[in-house]
Amino acid sequence: MAVEKSFIVDQTTKVGANPANVQWNVVRGDTATLNVDFFYADETTKWDTSTWSFKATTYDPSGDVLDELLVTATTGSVVLTAPASMTLNWGTAYKTVVAELPFDLQAQIPVEGEDTVWTALIGTIRVLGDVTPGGSL
Repeated sequence: MAVEKSFIVDQTTKVGANPANVQWNVVRGDTATLNVDFFYADETTKWDTSTWSFKATTYDPSGDVLDELLVTATTGSVVLTAPASMTLNWGTAYKTVVAELPFDLQAQIPVEGEDTVWTALIGTIRVLGDVTPGGSL
């Protein structure tokens, strides 16, 4: 079962400024998802993001590696997924926190002229150590 966390970006956020900041806890070797919802200030009505494209990336400074997270977009929502095959390589040793990886979610919004690129979400993936080797079940 994938660990799931939700995060909301509201309409008061200005496109191109002040991205939301989140800490996402992931157990090494597990599949993890993060739901990001884009709501207006009424917290009921979702933004129309149907024409937007999204990309999410994490960076592991210990190996100088960029991992592209899986992104599934629907109108007003995005689901980021870090598959077990990816998280298995995050961090080393058997301890509580084995790595802290910066990540972001960027949106490309089509507008007349040049598209707007907006980093809607930044944060840290806090990788928690496991004891049972991933994928051994």
